[in-house]
Amino acid sequence: MKILILCTGNTCRSQMAEAFLKSYNPNLEVFSAGTNAEKNVNPHAVKVMEEIKIDISKQYPEHVDKYLEINFDWLITVCDGAKEICPAFTGTVSNRLHIGFDDPAATKGTEEEVLPTYRRVRDEIIEQFSKLGLFAN
Repeated sequence: MKILILCTGNTCRSQMAEAFLKSYNPNLEVFSAGTNAEKNVNPHAVKVMEEIKIDISKQYPEHVDKYLEINFDWLITVCDGAKEICPAFTGTVSNRLHIGFDDPAATKGTEEEVLPTYRRVRDEIIEQFSKLGLFAN
């Protein structure tokens, strides 16, 4: 099964979801991309994923255009901005799904103040994707 997870910047939510699904079922082909991909994965996202033994430190944001020629079983948007742009995705997709999560990068403050938001969003991603049961081994 081939899955594309789409977000705006491809720095937090989509990266965490991609890594979780890969760890959840190594037989899945999971990719993530952004409609406006930034330069680096958010360091707070790296940190909170590391806490659950999932390493995303070597991942990097990619633009959705890279995936337009690939056929996907699932296109999953994880932010409202990507959901609005998603209908313009011209690649071949069998199923589309939107599961919106708050943007932890919008939280301001010290690391001690923002990490709880990143943890909450990480845990919500894990919970929501696990509930689907579509991607289990």
